[in-house]
Amino acid sequence: MSLPAVVQHLSVLEDVGLISSEKVGRVRTCRLQPEVLRRAESWIAIQRTAWERRLDRLAEELAAAVPPANPTTPQTPPPKGSR
Repeated sequence: MSLPAVVQHLSVLEDVGLISSEKVGRVRTCRLQPEVLRRAESWIAIQRTAWERRLDRLAEELAAAVPPANPTTPQTPPPKGSR
């Protein structure tokens, strides 16, 4: 990653408060802001739980909608030239 790209990413993190930075001469020191990071972690956990529930419900709906495969019925290969 190029230096301008890194600086741009750090700028975004600083804009949202996840890091703070201090520049002394040519050296820029960045520090994580733990409280803001904890709030972000909490929000992500809530979103993860919500999406896991949604995906579990979707899996249940899909399982109910698709009839189970009948292992006693032989599978017929597709006709030649159908690809």
